[in-house]
Amino acid sequence: MICWSNSSYKVSGSIPVYLNVYDVTPVHGYAYWIGLGAHHSGVEVHGVEYAFGAHENPTTGIFRVEPRKCKGFTFRRTILIGWTELGEEEVRKVVEELAKEYKGNSYHLVTKNCNHFCNDVCIQLTGNPIPSWVNRLSKIGFLCNCIIPKVNDDKNEKVKEAKKIKSIFPNKNAPSSTEFASPSDATSTITNSRRSSSASTSPFL
Repeated sequence: MICWSNSSYKVSGSIPVYLNVYDVTPVHGYAYWIGLGAHHSGVEVHGVEYAFGAHENPTTGIFRVEPRKCKGFTFRRTILIGWTELGEEEVRKVVEELAKEYKGNSYHLVTKNCNHFCNDVCIQLTGNPIPSWVNRLSKIGFLCNCIIPKVNDDKNEKVKEAKKIKSIFPNKNAPSSTEFASPSDATSTITNSRRSSSASTSPFL
């Protein structure tokens, strides 16, 4: 379901920018109808959804997934925030710049969560903020972190092994703070900055 944002919002550009909203747990599906749901969100533009999640490293927590299919959350609705004239590479640069600020270990429920990231992206791309209700529970400290989603146990084992190696060689091949995080391995980053931006469940910048 695609909903329109406030009609008073700015309209400029030809590329639509959407906010995809998810329920954090099934119970929030009921709370949604009385305005008390806890939500994860991602920004969809050019067929790619960008989001922000927590992990323990000082590298970016920004990741991308196939639109409306972020693992670990229940998709709720899509909201049209506005339009942009920025192409795929220009959008990439906007998100890369935000990656310097949105590191995985800087995640904070009240001041820097996934919805704050989406709000910043939407303002830069369209001039419009996200609806205030999406991030309402952050203001009252609801205990729920948007952790970068894991894919399978095999990947988790690789994460553990990588941590062991990193503890022995802490400065070996340290990832850049602006590289995008992988949802399947919260300790790794994608180093190929020119990887295809076609939507799927795992590619990152």
